[in-house]
Amino acid sequence: MINAVGRDIPEDILAQTNKEIFHGSNYYDGFEYKKDGPKTHCVINSNDVKLVPTLHEVLEKCGIRDGMTVSFHHHFRDGDYVVNMVMEEIHKMGIKNITICASSLGKAHDQIVPYLEDGTVTNIQSSGVRGKIGEAISNGKLKGLAIMRSHGGRVRAIESGETHIDIAFIGVPSCDEYGNCRGIGGKANCGVLSYAIVDSDYADRVVAITDCLVPFPNFPAHISMTKVDYVVVVDSIGDPSKIATGAAKPTTDMRKLMMADYCTQFVVNTPFFKDGFSYQTGVGGASIASTISLAKVMKERNIRMRFGVGGLTKPMCDLLNNDQVDCLLDTQDFDLDAIENVKLARHHRISAGEYADPFNKGAIVNKLDFVILAALEVDVHFNCNVVVGSDGVLTGAQGGHPDTAAGAKCTIVITPLIQGRIPAVCTDVTTVTTPGENVDVVITDYGIAINPLRADLLEVMKNVDLPFKKIEELRDIAYSITGAPEKVQFGERIVGIIEARDGTIMDVVRQVKAFEYSE
Repeated sequence: MINAVGRDIPEDILAQTNKEIFHGSNYYDGFEYKKDGPKTHCVINSNDVKLVPTLHEVLEKCGIRDGMTVSFHHHFRDGDYVVNMVMEEIHKMGIKNITICASSLGKAHDQIVPYLEDGTVTNIQSSGVRGKIGEAISNGKLKGLAIMRSHGGRVRAIESGETHIDIAFIGVPSCDEYGNCRGIGGKANCGVLSYAIVDSDYADRVVAITDCLVPFPNFPAHISMTKVDYVVVVDSIGDPSKIATGAAKPTTDMRKLMMADYCTQFVVNTPFFKDGFSYQTGVGGASIASTISLAKVMKERNIRMRFGVGGLTKPMCDLLNNDQVDCLLDTQDFDLDAIENVKLARHHRISAGEYADPFNKGAIVNKLDFVILAALEVDVHFNCNVVVGSDGVLTGAQGGHPDTAAGAKCTIVITPLIQGRIPAVCTDVTTVTTPGENVDVVITDYGIAINPLRADLLEVMKNVDLPFKKIEELRDIAYSITGAPEKVQFGERIVGIIEARDGTIMDVVRQVKAFEYSE
């Protein structure tokens, strides 16, 4: 069946997943449903002990068995130790057919690839997968499906009961013996625990794993003792120095700085740039640079931001420190400065549900004026791909990309026209993760394209001195430099699906043909 972004979704995948094709971003507006609920183990005896000495014992207490779904959060990013230590113990116990439901998986988790191959893990649900896990899935080593969801889509899936978590494992920087968890106060701080909040609310068993046990009460708790069944103390839960890795760093690349300047000039010439505007940026180098340059214009024009939101970095926190923004709403901290900034009174922790769940009675993304995002590919229909690389291998994450693009008044995607000799602007993206109906502007080092659907932006930019082009022109420039790219050769087997934030199927991911094998 052909969906709203023109992708052919096989009938057997719709039947297997019991899902619909993507019908458009507002298809479920006004939909009503009944939220799921967890089993709750009541603690009436005040002498009940939650502290368990080992992971092995806590797995036994939680009743680990074949076919369960276990969950993790990724606030430590490339510095996370929790996924590996838990999955190693599950593997040692001979447990099979596990579904991992993580807010994201990355290079830190390369160690679990053999567990995909031997059937310990047969299904993965995540915002994204990087490193050897992505390669293994694309090569057909996962026996089941990889389901890629946005941050808001993950909350929707859990709260609606589509995904039921049997055991949630939450790495927490500080915790008391009764289960009051905080993202700060320990030796390995990650700032917030936003992605794990829905896990603590809906999992049947919740295990807090910490390397810093503190006296009761560890208040104010970011996750309450009322949600936690057991506490386990380990030597180390992660390395905070590896949180700010990969894209989450400022740039000195002149191309990216130029695109950041284009972005700032575009933003300040829109009608949305005024006192009280709201803003989110991604963690790509150009996106971070655009925040720095925007702060200078805000100061010059005496314009104040009402709130900044999302995964936060030092430049966003500097706006708060310099009193240029009323408050920050935080779902994730991408560097040590942002983690330290969490302690300020106007730096507020929010859950992933408050941030982006489309099946809430309202989410913060819907109040955004601007969001600045990156992409691996953008096509002439303004569809974006942020998950599958040019070689067809899973190598990225949806994150909040589809959520913020759907909610913001002005969605801007920044990407170099050519990335590693591969055109970033193309005729059709390899895989659609964010639909073009929600992408308003594409900024490259060769020019800026405004989505024809945004007649208002086209009008206000008529006399602005920026290098505007049609998206097809950018595509043609890219192809004139590199030649038209050869399409990735995929096999028939579907190894993953890209969910729209409402749970419908946006696209499918097939096994890369070079790795296809016959059984």
